[in-house]
Amino acid sequence: MSSASNPKPVVTGYPAAAAPPPAGGAAYPTAYSAPPPHAAAYYPAPYPNGAAPPPAPYGAPSRPNTIFLRRLLAISIAFFLLIALVILILWLVLRPRLPAFAVSSASVSSFNLSATQQLLSSDFDITLSVRNPNHKMGIYYDSLVAAVLYGSDTISETNLPPFYQGKGNVTTVRARLVAASEYVDAGVAKGIAADRGRGDGTVNFYVRVLAWIRFRSGAWRTRRHVMRVYCDHVPIGFKNGTAAVGTLVGPPKQCLVNL
Repeated sequence: MSSASNPKPVVTGYPAAAAPPPAGGAAYPTAYSAPPPHAAAYYPAPYPNGAAPPPAPYGAPSRPNTIFLRRLLAISIAFFLLIALVILILWLVLRPRLPAFAVSSASVSSFNLSATQQLLSSDFDITLSVRNPNHKMGIYYDSLVAAVLYGSDTISETNLPPFYQGKGNVTTVRARLVAASEYVDAGVAKGIAADRGRGDGTVNFYVRVLAWIRFRSGAWRTRRHVMRVYCDHVPIGFKNGTAAVGTLVGPPKQCLVNL
């Protein structure tokens, strides 16, 4: 076969030829006709003193706030010290003293003890003499509780009305303590029965007073203090082992007072 009857196949897969450059011979522009200029390096202005100040720590308060807090703390400490000093001076000048207690009279009626059943009935009538030894301070008795005991066992107790005692005053406080068929320990029942059966028929009871008190001088008042009064061995005389009535034997019984 001749070449005219069998033309050569066209080969594909190659890029097409580029278009000829424009007339006049000018070439297409490239991305950069020349290397780009380099930017000048940036240098910060020097510090006036030559050295940079240290950076502030993270979260640190500013100087004005620190000064304010320090002054506030100093004022608070000075205020509390001044208050404590004033209280100390007043305490030293006034020197509050504890009141003096005494059982001036005591009697019991309707006294009935069943040693076998360990039941006790009684009606105590006790008069306390309370003296305020302070000539510059009064005393508030905000709350009082009185009790009568045999040994360490309580027979009866009662609340007493609050009162105010002036400077150097003597106040009489009356306490009535009633027990109605109260159960007592076997040792208490035997001890009371044995004491009443002796020659003089004297039974030693104990009187206790628990009080919350405050001292006052003018507008100044102290905080509340717990005061305990111990009147030990208060002798009550019975005529015989079956008598239902008894009275205080001897002079008034002085008491111990603790704060």
